[in-house]
Amino acid sequence: MLVEVKVPVLSESVAEATLLSWHKKQGEHVERNESLIDIETDKVVLELPSPVTGVLTTIIKGDGATVVSSEIIATIDTEATATTTTTTTATMTAITAQSVTESAAATAVPSAMMPAARKMAAEENLRVEEIRGTGRGGRITKEDVVTQAGIQPPPLATAALVAAVAMPSGNRPEQRVAMSRLRVRIAERLVQSQSTAAILTTFNEVNMQAIIDLRTRHKERFEKEHGVKLGFTSFFVKAVVAALKKFPIVNASVDGNDIVYHGYYDIGIAVGSPRGLVVPIIRDADRLSLVEIEKQIAGFSKRAQDGKLTIEELTGGTFSITNGGVFGSMLSTPIINPPQSAILGIHATKDRPVAENGQVVIRPINYLALSYDHRIIDGREAVLSLVAIKEALENEMGSLLEA
Repeated sequence: MLVEVKVPVLSESVAEATLLSWHKKQGEHVERNESLIDIETDKVVLELPSPVTGVLTTIIKGDGATVVSSEIIATIDTEATATTTTTTTATMTAITAQSVTESAAATAVPSAMMPAARKMAAEENLRVEEIRGTGRGGRITKEDVVTQAGIQPPPLATAALVAAVAMPSGNRPEQRVAMSRLRVRIAERLVQSQSTAAILTTFNEVNMQAIIDLRTRHKERFEKEHGVKLGFTSFFVKAVVAALKKFPIVNASVDGNDIVYHGYYDIGIAVGSPRGLVVPIIRDADRLSLVEIEKQIAGFSKRAQDGKLTIEELTGGTFSITNGGVFGSMLSTPIINPPQSAILGIHATKDRPVAENGQVVIRPINYLALSYDHRIIDGREAVLSLVAIKEALENEMGSLLEA
């Protein structure tokens, strides 16, 4: 029986996708649920598993092709016989239990490698059987080869915001690299944001001492009881929600000539990934505890690094938070993520001299930046909402853990 392999149904916000690389060649045997190809959208990279066991008889769309939802990209024959190479391997593996193991090591491992990983392994003269695969089904990824070879990534790669590029030799080298679909989409949205919204940024400072003391008192118990570390971002999420409840316009969005007020609080958290900056969404953040928020953030970070975030996790949001402080940023003017109307920028907390009761004292200060769409948010609401975030962080967080 001939079975069609189709592109998964993409979300309404994703018009098309790109086929990255086939893991199987035409004529090869495939098992049901074995990964056939990686598909990149402007939000995530999806692994497309084989729907059946059989032979990949036809590849209709090759590497790099642009595809849409439900488009047929290949066919699998459940009754066909694989090519000579595959048949010979299957025959050899059936001889004895020992030959099964040897054949699997000789043939299955190479086919379980990502193309980029195979190329790098050859360049580094690494034996494939010595590399431990951490990808789906034990597949060997480029990162696995990097780990095995002990290759040091460039400084920015540790921030998971850029991909390593092998620069050619020469006195004035240049390297032209095509943008990923995600990077193209990020560029489009940032330009769209700046060209369609009247973006203005207001600033304030927050004394983080109360949050630092609260976290210090509870972090060990928190991690022991809940299995997740107590960070600072969950406090900012709670403070933001408190401010948005007081000033609903900051949680609103523009739709044509209408203002859409959202009666829920879906907070986007900017996370670095090997493919670029992504913003997964914490849904109904007002209904979640610090524990639930921290668990979601930890899950987002892990899945972002593994390329496992889903389209649903990256879609929507009524307000966003971005933290440049993890990279040492002192101050910035974040760009709004449309169709949202505001975004909070967090920065590095540093001991700074401040005036209190006529005295100069040292306090851990974090500069906050709120960028907002001046088309619907006036300066008064923007400034007061940022003041509300500041006051919540300095005075209202204790009850979340002290109860």
